Amino acid sequence: MRGNGRGMSAPNAVPSATGLRASETIEIFDPATGAAVGTVPMADAAEIDQKMESANRVQRGWARTPAAERAAALRAGAALLRERADELAELNRAETGRPHSESREGVLAGAATLEQYAEIGPLHRGRSLQGGFDATDLMVWEPRGVVVALTPWNDPVAVSCGLLGAGLVTGNTVVYKPSERAPHTGALLGDLLARGLPEGVLQTIQGDGRVGALLAARSDVDVIAHVGSTATGRSIARSAAVTGTKALLENGGNDALIVDAGLDPVWAAGQAALGAFANAGQICVSVERIFAHREVAEPFLAALLAEAESRKVAPLVDRRHREQVHAHVRDAVDDGAELLTGGVVPEGAGAHYPATVLAQCDPAMRIMREETFGPVAPVRVVDSFDRGLAEAATDDYGLAATVLTPSMAHAQRAWRELPVGTVKINAVFGGAPGGAAHPRRASGSGFGYGPELLDEMTQTKVVHLRPAPS
Repeated sequence: MRGNGRGMSAPNAVPSATGLRASETIEIFDPATGAAVGTVPMADAAEIDQKMESANRVQRGWARTPAAERAAALRAGAALLRERADELAELNRAETGRPHSESREGVLAGAATLEQYAEIGPLHRGRSLQGGFDATDLMVWEPRGVVVALTPWNDPVAVSCGLLGAGLVTGNTVVYKPSERAPHTGALLGDLLARGLPEGVLQTIQGDGRVGALLAARSDVDVIAHVGSTATGRSIARSAAVTGTKALLENGGNDALIVDAGLDPVWAAGQAALGAFANAGQICVSVERIFAHREVAEPFLAALLAEAESRKVAPLVDRRHREQVHAHVRDAVDDGAELLTGGVVPEGAGAHYPATVLAQCDPAMRIMREETFGPVAPVRVVDSFDRGLAEAATDDYGLAATVLTPSMAHAQRAWRELPVGTVKINAVFGGAPGGAAHPRRASGSGFGYGPELLDEMTQTKVVHLRPAPS
């Protein structure tokens, strides 16, 4: 969860022991226009109790449902997502400002993910062990139980479908809390997927970070899967250490882009702009800091400046997030960075922010040390590939990184030496479906995608089977 939504308390609301107020709601505004999108009631402690009790009660029956039937339910859900793709995309656009076409791509990606897990879920299996001839020894996968899925706003359908699909197809029940910044999108997604499932197998619950914290602190949760900020992930990890719940975390990133010598600087700038400015920089693996070799730095910066100035000013998810992004830019300029373009909060409605390029950035600057999650490209010029690689590797995060280089030797060194879960060579985005990586350090832990996510959602039991003596 990347921050909280705009929660509005009803008049005369009475605080409960949980810190939630009776009749609280989440009010969402279109970040492009400032117009109200709608209001969603927020769960209280009683609703959380009721839904968790229901999830635990029906879980054993769902686990006993044949795997092929569980897979069929996912296929039915995927078909509904494709049928309602435009409606989901429009809700996503209205709530977060992500363009309709890109939002629709996210919906279709989510449907494809459900179909993928429908195919590979029934094939997920254990293995036999070589023991005595008169005995059978097996390692068997079983569902963990109840999964709580806390999902983000920046690609709400695609990311949610991964966690929900893998959790459901392996026999877990799921309590799903979409981000409070995309509650309408989450509500429709949860409703569509639940239609083909027995009652209680998938339940959607709405709320801000307080609701997420209450769910994370419960002892009747077997897996808590979270995609969002590092601060929230660390709070979840602390709760999981007390309850014994398995925590599956994909948290923030501070992804580096290294621009090597010998490249076409215009092409490299196009890659940098795509990585830094796509979806207004609000992608988990957006480019957050750039290390440009001095040999190509001047034409690269000129081309990156042109790329930034050619882009339409896009909205961020809300004004509170815009304030955070602008604070990073302002701090960098105060600390000596050169603002080449952007960096000015536009007047008018909504939460727009321009594509911004900063030069003369220093590793000590906040904008190079923390995730900005906005359309900002901070550039540091380095004298060698070795220097760029060393500085890119010096970071508290470990989600992903990109290297643009004509040298296969440098590419080989980069993927071996960068301490991140995903390394991309000569392309800021892309890759085969089903790839799964471990985020490192402050970026989280555990597989969040691919067939390996089925392993995360299950636990292994060893069975030693020997006949009784006659």
